[in-house]
Amino acid sequence: MKNTAVGIVGFRGYSGAELQRLLDRHPSVEPWLIEHRADASERPQPRNAPRTARTAYGIDQIREAGIQLIFLATPAEVSMDLVPSLLDAGIRVVDLSGAFRLRAVENYSRWYGEAHTEPELLNSAIYGLPEFYRSQIRGARFVANPGCYPTAANLALRPLIQAGAIDLEKGIVCDAKSGVSGAGRKPSLKTSFCEVTENFSVYSMLNHRHVPEVLMHSGIAEGDFSFCAQLIPIDRGIVETIYFRAPGARDALELLHIYESAYGKEPFVRLYDPGVVPDVRSVARTNYCDIGIKLDASSGRAVIVAAIDNLAKGAAGQAIQNMNLMLGFNETDGLL
Repeated sequence: MKNTAVGIVGFRGYSGAELQRLLDRHPSVEPWLIEHRADASERPQPRNAPRTARTAYGIDQIREAGIQLIFLATPAEVSMDLVPSLLDAGIRVVDLSGAFRLRAVENYSRWYGEAHTEPELLNSAIYGLPEFYRSQIRGARFVANPGCYPTAANLALRPLIQAGAIDLEKGIVCDAKSGVSGAGRKPSLKTSFCEVTENFSVYSMLNHRHVPEVLMHSGIAEGDFSFCAQLIPIDRGIVETIYFRAPGARDALELLHIYESAYGKEPFVRLYDPGVVPDVRSVARTNYCDIGIKLDASSGRAVIVAAIDNLAKGAAGQAIQNMNLMLGFNETDGLL
């Protein structure tokens, strides 16, 4: 029975639309679309299409609708503007922007290139990567949903780093490729059809704003981690190819056992046999992170391939995974 009302601010964007699609099939929640920018354009709908409940943005309207939790699929500056009043009103929040993922104001200013307007809330947000912080997310009032690139990178790297399997002094190189929806729906020259089709471009070399999330949650020094993002002409999906040295490992199976110890009971992490790796089709429109690994034991060279759907495990799917934990539902509800 759908008896828990949850709201989506920013439902017209790609992540917001994915939230609506997934919540519509959730067994326990009733989604509400919250009008924060009523002047924004929407896709046309058939006359007989089912209509999701709507309300204007406002604390009184949100309370009147009985909404218990709100997803903010909004730009960071909008999230900073809305989060304080929502929390003050006792409404739980899952923020899909990068506004509250970092802990230090100076880090936010450096990586995002702008001032943070709500620094006192930075330490109150739980980082919403359930595979690492499930106990803190469960029952939380405010969760900062991770970025798409760090979700794949952290899930791929942290177990091996914690096990001491990676030679950090030799460095880690993360070569990350994403579909165009990762840039959001707002039009730009770089993401227009004529620029993207039949093309393959690199952006934010070494200074991508998602880098500090990997450093924070996998325990890597900035000088030991090289990250490069690339735009590929597909609508959704991420593949990260990660290169490093694992000089002490006898074979890839030894590294796979580390993953099995970390993720053997995780519902949304899937592991591949040594030398077998995932691709975008493996994870499209799912909440899975798929991981494959290969090792050349004679040289210690190792490669991880991690794949996710940037709109699912990288955004809306993980946000619903967090909501399930926050509201006491089964973690996989609406996602399997």
